[in-house]
Amino acid sequence: MSKLHLFDMDGTLLHGSAAAVEISRQLGLDREIAELERAFAAGALTPAGFAQRACALWAADLTEAQVAAAFEGAPWLTGIREVWADIRARGERCAVISLSPGFFVERLLEWGVDTAHGSRWPAVPIREPLEPAGILSSSAKVRITDALCTRYGLTWDDCVAYGDSMSDSELFAVVPESVAVNADHHVSGLATYAYSGRDLREAYELVRTGE
Repeated sequence: MSKLHLFDMDGTLLHGSAAAVEISRQLGLDREIAELERAFAAGALTPAGFAQRACALWAADLTEAQVAAAFEGAPWLTGIREVWADIRARGERCAVISLSPGFFVERLLEWGVDTAHGSRWPAVPIREPLEPAGILSSSAKVRITDALCTRYGLTWDDCVAYGDSMSDSELFAVVPESVAVNADHHVSGLATYAYSGRDLREAYELVRTGE
């Protein structure tokens, strides 16, 4: 039976970091983005509210070169390409679903993931206003997964999710198999397996061996 492997990005594929943090670092806005991250974690900002504030921070200066530098210099887990290659070699599917900007998330397509879904932001350089309706949420991860199951002829019983935090909680609550990767309390109690470390191959092996 085939599987659909669903990966979060911030805090999961990215170890201890997020796309917004890495992009802001390129612009020298470490302090400002840290304040937004704290407000979001505390529930003071919705995903759309966070995105609007971050978009305003970046609008004047962000370039494609800086996005590329943020992506290349980010603290990715090791073994991501190898895991996705193994998944596809087995005839299974893999997807990334993240609340982060699509222009960052979609760069992972070059690493071999079948499909990548991020929030819809204005193109870089940012000259247009951000539309809140295009910003993904925890519930959007469930909706996108349902659509992917339909596309690939799979069911919820075929899904396994990898995530770390509050934005993954709704998905973890409905999939039969999940891996908490360097996770916080929002998903640790929901997960089938738990992994702490910096190699995605080791987290993936928990699913492969069922241990």
